Amino acid sequence: MVRRVLFVCAGNLCRSPMAAAILRSRLERDPRRKDWEVASAGLWAEEGLPASEPAIRVMAERGYRIDHHRSRRVTRQMLERADLVLGMTPDHVEALRLAFPDLADRVHLLAEMIGGSFGVEDPYGRPLGVYRVVADELERIVEGGYDRIVSLAERGGRVAGEPPP
Repeated sequence: MVRRVLFVCAGNLCRSPMAAAILRSRLERDPRRKDWEVASAGLWAEEGLPASEPAIRVMAERGYRIDHHRSRRVTRQMLERADLVLGMTPDHVEALRLAFPDLADRVHLLAEMIGGSFGVEDPYGRPLGVYRVVADELERIVEGGYDRIVSLAERGGRVAGEPPP
């Protein structure tokens, strides 16, 4: 069954496209989930911009391609289509849950996938080294939290034991 995961950050230029590429790569190594879809969007994104050049470079160094990425502003339709929505910071999660309260059960903080409650730093406009640190962190969270990501997506974002809305 096709499942959809949506990563959300502020501008959809760095963190969310980076995280999406990492999860796509991880899903490709999972024969049971090759048909899953991964997307990204930004709460305050300007439509159609490429990923930031440092993000493209750092991801290419690791074997991921995000040079085709174009920014998109998050919409209700995107959240409705997604089985799981992962925000980069607690503020992103709060903004999504406030804007779309009826879809709040599918919105989670990315760091929660590894038991954390922290936000992933925004590298935009920062030195290349910051992008590398962020890429390391995103890889650690996606790889370490892969089973939880899969489990939540397969339950439409609901935590085990929670009743459906």
